[in-house]
Amino acid sequence: MHGTSQDRVKFGPFEADVHTHEIWKYGVKIKLVGQPFEVLAILLEKPGGLVTREELRSRLWAGDTFVDFDHGLNAAVNRLREALSDSAEAPRYIETLPRRGYRFIAPVEKAGSDAPILSSASPQPAIARAAAPESNAEIAPLAQAESLLTLPPRSHRWLRRLAYLGGAGVVLVALFVAVVAIHKKIAASSGMPVAFSPMQRIRPLTNLADETSEPAFSPDGNLVAFRRHSDKPGVSGIYVKRIDADETTQITSSSGACCPAWAPDGRTIAFTRFSDGNDVGIFLAPATKTTEKQLDVNGQKLNVVLNAAEKRLDTHGVAPKRGELAWAPDGKSIVFASATGLALYSFESDHVKRLTDVPPLSEDWGPSFSPDGETILFVRSGDAGIPEEIMSVPKSGGQTTRIASEHSRILGAPQWAVDGKSIVFASDFGSHPGLWRLNLDAKDAPAQINDSGWRPAIARTGYRLAYQRTTHSLNIWQLELPDAKPGISPREQHILVPFTSETDQGPGPQISPDGQKLAFMSSRSGTMEIWVSDRDGSNPVQLTTVGNAGTPRWSPDSQSIVFDTSDRTGSKIYKIRLDRPEPQLLTMDEFENRCPSWSRDGKWIYFASTRTEKYQVWKIPSEGGAPVQVTRDGGHAAFESADGKILYYAKTGYANPEIWQVPVNGGAEKLVAPQLKPFTWASWSVVNDGIIFAQPSGTGRPWISFFDPTHRTITKLGEIQTVPFWLGASWDGKAVVFDQPGWQQSQIMLVENFR
Repeated sequence: MHGTSQDRVKFGPFEADVHTHEIWKYGVKIKLVGQPFEVLAILLEKPGGLVTREELRSRLWAGDTFVDFDHGLNAAVNRLREALSDSAEAPRYIETLPRRGYRFIAPVEKAGSDAPILSSASPQPAIARAAAPESNAEIAPLAQAESLLTLPPRSHRWLRRLAYLGGAGVVLVALFVAVVAIHKKIAASSGMPVAFSPMQRIRPLTNLADETSEPAFSPDGNLVAFRRHSDKPGVSGIYVKRIDADETTQITSSSGACCPAWAPDGRTIAFTRFSDGNDVGIFLAPATKTTEKQLDVNGQKLNVVLNAAEKRLDTHGVAPKRGELAWAPDGKSIVFASATGLALYSFESDHVKRLTDVPPLSEDWGPSFSPDGETILFVRSGDAGIPEEIMSVPKSGGQTTRIASEHSRILGAPQWAVDGKSIVFASDFGSHPGLWRLNLDAKDAPAQINDSGWRPAIARTGYRLAYQRTTHSLNIWQLELPDAKPGISPREQHILVPFTSETDQGPGPQISPDGQKLAFMSSRSGTMEIWVSDRDGSNPVQLTTVGNAGTPRWSPDSQSIVFDTSDRTGSKIYKIRLDRPEPQLLTMDEFENRCPSWSRDGKWIYFASTRTEKYQVWKIPSEGGAPVQVTRDGGHAAFESADGKILYYAKTGYANPEIWQVPVNGGAEKLVAPQLKPFTWASWSVVNDGIIFAQPSGTGRPWISFFDPTHRTITKLGEIQTVPFWLGASWDGKAVVFDQPGWQQSQIMLVENFR
């Protein structure tokens, strides 16, 4: 944040500017736009006082606007509470006065002032007083820890309800007990010794306009080396930054440099450089700025770091295949990935030794030394990409050991925790990047500890974790396919709808069966809703106002859409007509109900549900009624075949699911084809004569492919830039629509007190 204004107010860890409609938490800007922010601004006008629903209606919706006001306001308030990590059951900020309205109950101050706007004479529930400790540096990390750690929802509710005890002493004791309980819960789930420690705190380490990635800690844990990628000449390269300062130091100015690794003495940084002509080498550079020269580039003075101090290692013809490096704790060797397996370069003997023998059509990469330096962790990837295995090998080479097999991509080198008894790795399990922790002494499955992390790095001292976080907008693209037949090249691909969302939860594009309309998800109004536009993306109109709406699917007559929503009581299936703004709730229960689709005759709605604990495909009459179970051995997103006789479905909701089939009228469930594996449960579509799906190529850009169920063949139809999460297709199979990233920002996040 820069500066303050009369329009800025503070409450708890938040600061909001009601003029610019911006809000920050612990100084980090968070997303809250549209009606949810308008609701917050209105509540902040009279903290402690009632704001009626009618007042909100008159100020948020014009008198001639026809919307479902109750749904719209409820969705806006729910979105606001989610952004503030608040709860309707145990509110810290927004209290509901049933059938009347809302009241902002936390103390509010003008930015830069210690005087509260909410006077001591104003009514303040006990929970409002309990919110005050969030300004204390030792209590504030609790709210952030909730978003980083995997904890049962009941633990969060219990912690909030303790605030009702009232009284400063009781509240502090309750918070202390809660922190200890949470810490014990985490320790117990990871198999680690239980010992009280400060709660984790998370903050951005880098906040540059350029992409920053691939963090690596110095031996003392006080410095982080990272890669910076910029379009400006001389700016890209390896940089170093102290964790307690804003300044950065450029170590090398090559755009092809990546993957820094520190020497144990902290004086040198190794990195890999990819140059033109497929030349790949390992270089060493001092960990401080060396020689700098000023250049005149188009009239602009630029200070460029010279690379004279760099030294290239002679790996004796064993070229690195990937960039990841691991420097041994004793400083005597560096491990890297070669075409034939992991290789170790010895500084003492100036010799390269092979550590692993990679199986055919596979590669070993991502080395990481254990804290004692005796074992090396790495990833083994097969030709198909999935699954990927996390392996280990002694530092001297020899027998490898499988630690885990992940049905997802591993995103960066796995890292040893400081205790040497667990590992942290990043994967897109569930099709979304995140950090996971695996206890090596237990048989438990990995536990997710973060839902937005890539390329983790763990400090050997100081209890710190760093990782790369990428945020981006999503655009809807179209790829025209003259015919889903071999030998036909795609004609054109272009953007249909730009900037639908700033979250990877959208846009879910679907072409109507008559080819006239496009349905998609967008958060441009402040909440995730279903929108409908003309086929070319023009004339977009918001169809729903329920909040957290997703997965739109067209009815056979192109007049209705089914979609799912999620709230604190579960996920639900709704149906809405284009000419009627009131949606109809189809699943009146508190199970997880997701991914709806229509039968070809329009009489049934298929959906995935956990009502038998494991996700199975169910169906319900399109006009409402009792659900009927369809699959028995697992099932997720489902579509009927063109003739309505076969139901195709994704086996799971995880990455790279198998596609199975079952007769619509009942029968055996079976795999369609081993080669038919879309990237996600949402990146495939049934068309008139087969299935179109998106999948990684393994060697280059991802492909849009066609599966012919009659001849059981798969034909590649065209390349796209990035593998999409969502894919829809026209009924004739001549066009596909899919999501692609728009603008993108990558920054390094720092977690303190990571144990």
